[in-house]
Amino acid sequence: MLAQAQQIYDEALTLSPIEKVELIEHLYFSLDSKNSRQEVDKLWAEEAEDRLTAYENGEIKTTPASEVFAEINSMRPQ
Repeated sequence: MLAQAQQIYDEALTLSPIEKVELIEHLYFSLDSKNSRQEVDKLWAEEAEDRLTAYENGEIKTTPASEVFAEINSMRPQ
């Protein structure tokens, strides 16, 4: 890692969890010039609306959270 990048990394480690997430988001969105944060948020909102509509129309199967978490827990090493 370049010295400058290492210095930035070391400084980033001192940030609060929220500040780290904000920094990660800024860096992530700087990699994709096609989609701004607002565009990605808009696309996810549209996806959520589509999924809700599909659920309300009975087009998708749902699984109770208790079953999902039970399955996840069964995969974890004991």
